[in-house]
Amino acid sequence: MASRMGVSPAGLLLAAGEGSRLGRPKALLELDGERLVDRGVRTLRDGGCSPVLVVAGAAPLEVIGAVVVPNPDWHTGMGSSLRAGLAALPPGCPAVVVALVDQPLVGPEAVRRLIEAYEAGARVAVATYEGRRRNPVLIAAEHVEAVAEAARGDAGARVFLREHPELVTPVPCADVAAPDDIDIPADLEAFNRRHAR
Repeated sequence: MASRMGVSPAGLLLAAGEGSRLGRPKALLELDGERLVDRGVRTLRDGGCSPVLVVAGAAPLEVIGAVVVPNPDWHTGMGSSLRAGLAALPPGCPAVVVALVDQPLVGPEAVRRLIEAYEAGARVAVATYEGRRRNPVLIAAEHVEAVAEAARGDAGARVFLREHPELVTPVPCADVAAPDDIDIPADLEAFNRRHAR
């Protein structure tokens, strides 16, 4: 899927955390025999993003089909990972879809819907579930710098979204995705039980 300019939005997967409550980096966890980082990259790519960037930190990553962006400041929180990823976007990138590595039930259709909203004129599109804003989030190029400046600690893009509600287009995704995340070992066990092939 290409934008109105003929260039696809990029995909940005935040995968730098150490998974302190889980006991290991979430990016390396496997669900249905696939690492979460690979699953996230596939979701963004199949949803229409190109290129796809992965921000790495606690664990060094090699990912087929993605550009790995190291974040030496990963321990300071998600904000630094978002800033590192946005700074690495290629010149001329019209928009970026930001996703989190620990939400494996967000699939390509949710990404496609955000890109379709962008194609229809949205400048910031946010996936919603039962009316609640979650991830992924699409940011048009003209807002990337402001989003990066607002990203601090673990807030990511939330501060920018809260300060600029007039820019946000909600995109309902509850029928095709779920924002459930994996934070503790019991979450992973539950996911594997529910979604084992």
